[in-house]
This record gives sequence, structure tokens and C-alpha cells, in this order.
Amino acid sequence: METGRTDSGKRAGKILVTGGAGFIGFHLGRALLEEGFSVTAIDNLNDYYEVSLKEARLAILRKYPGFSFERLNLADMEGMKALFERERPEIVVNLAAQAGVRYSIDHPQAYVESNLIGFFNVLECCRHYPVRHLLFASSSSVYGANKKVPYSTQDKTDQPVSLYAATKKSNELLAYSYCKLYGIPATGLRFFTVYGPYGRPDMAYFSFTRKILKGEAIQIFNYGDMYRDFTYVDDIVKGIRAMLSAAPGEDENGVRYKVYNIGNHRPEKLLDFVAILEECLGKKAQTELLPMQPGDVYQTYADVEELTRDFGFAPDTGLREGLERFVEWYKSYYGERLDG
Repeated sequence: METGRTDSGKRAGKILVTGGAGFIGFHLGRALLEEGFSVTAIDNLNDYYEVSLKEARLAILRKYPGFSFERLNLADMEGMKALFERERPEIVVNLAAQAGVRYSIDHPQAYVESNLIGFFNVLECCRHYPVRHLLFASSSSVYGANKKVPYSTQDKTDQPVSLYAATKKSNELLAYSYCKLYGIPATGLRFFTVYGPYGRPDMAYFSFTRKILKGEAIQIFNYGDMYRDFTYVDDIVKGIRAMLSAAPGEDENGVRYKVYNIGNHRPEKLLDFVAILEECLGKKAQTELLPMQPGDVYQTYADVEELTRDFGFAPDTGLREGLERFVEWYKSYYGERLDG
């Protein structure tokens, strides 16, 4: 099968995961450790959401002998250089970022520091301490209010509707220029609404679950007329894992750079999503219908043809199955602390 990738056949050595105490970073780190890889994780453990959840993820990862962790901010260039000098990672997976679309409206500085300065520091370190492959998180948010569906990586992405989206598009541009100038093989990953156990409490599925169980009203924007391409976290991990040792081949300009969508390629209507969540919880939601919020988009819908072509893989976990797994974890993790 022609993939356009260059797989050395060599097993990856030490892997650095930034944002290793985060949602996707935790799941990826655990999967790699289960396979026997050596994983170094960094995270600044900020309080954007409950730090105790990040500590709980780290507690699980620390049980593996191949795991090491350092509390570090990507914006700390000297700290980053020291880490790369000491660890000499062969592969870097950059998942650290200030997340959240609405939060970026009132807290722009956090996004400049983490998503722009921090990512620049990652690129500089990969330049001075060469790596076999840099994979970095982008987002479906880069498509903005694109009305063409499904979203293809060939679509224009120069009209972001949030600062968060603008920083992710900037990451892609910075990475391409570093690949061109310094020969760093890099793959960008446009994630589509990732969900699952140990997820982010600021995400709708998580906050909806919390409020429904507590008998509080949930806010549904654009009066429920919204669609999201929900992607279960295990599918995201499978996609990243498939790409680790398969750095991109050269494009028409001789640059080893590629961007992929990773989404379930099946958008779900928000009200249908709420109905499935209610069934999983065994409890009806109280709803408050509101207009569209600044920074939001009407729908997300991933074209994953390239992902399937190059790796023989596409996310396929159904929303009901994924939400059932999440609810099972949620009730086990929080117990009576929030369910009462």
C-alpha cells in the first residue's frame, strides 16, 4: 500500500509527550507504556480545570517503570532545553496547549504563552536536538465557519472564529516552516471533539453529565441546532500510535510535513447527543436553550479519507458505546461526591 510515509522499521526509542497529565496525553502515555515504550511526560499542571484529575492520571502513569515526569511550562525555554539535553527524545508528541474556545475570548494571554510561545520552544528544541518525528495537536477549530462538509485537509483554513483556532492554525504554519528550514519531519493532527474517561471537565459531555446527575439545568446553544463529530479517545490514541514511527515523506516542495483529520466522520446532532447521554445516565436533563455563543461553529465533520488511505485506519467507536464507557468511569471515579 502506498502511504506517502517513511517508516524506518526501527522501534521508537524514548518518547516525549507534552501535556502528559492532560486528557489525550494520559491515554496515549498509558497505551505506550503498556507496550513497553519509555515515556517522558511534561505538564505545567495549571488550574484551568481541577488539578486533582491531572494528579489522578499521573498516579496511574507512575506505576509503570518506563515512565518519568517533569513539571514544566513549555514557555520556559531554558527548562525545555535542559529537558531535551538530558532526555534526548527520538519522538515528540506535542499535546500541551491552553484548551477551550470560549475561555480564549476572556483569557487571550494564556493562549499566546502556551500555544504560540510554548510551541515555538518545542520546535526550537526539535531543531537543536533533532528528532525522528514530531507529532503535534491541531484542531478541527481551524476550519472556522467552513460551510463545505465534510472538512478536508485541502480546505482553506484562514478564517478562524476564535483565538484558540487562530493559535492552532499558527502551529501548523510554524511547523511547516521549521520542517522546510531545518528538516524536521512533522505531522499535524486535527482532532475532532475528543471525549472519554478521564476527560476534560470543561467539555460539554463532561459538564452535562455532572449537571444532569446533580439535577441542574444544562445550557444548549443555538437552541440545539448544532452538530459535532465526536471522537472517542481510544480512537485518537490508535491514530497517533499508527503514525509514531511513520514520519511523512517529502511533499512536492521537498518538505516532510503532513496534516491529518482524526474524527469519527459522523456528526451527531447536539440534541441527539443529549438524549443518548440521558439514556446512559438513566436520568432526564433539565435544559436551557440559548443562542449561538461567540467562537462556536455550527458543525464539525471530518473527512478521514487520507487517514484511511495512509494507515488503513479510521475512528469508528459509536457515540452510545463511547458515552456508556465514559458514564461508567465517571460514576466510579466521582462516586457519591457529585452524584448525590
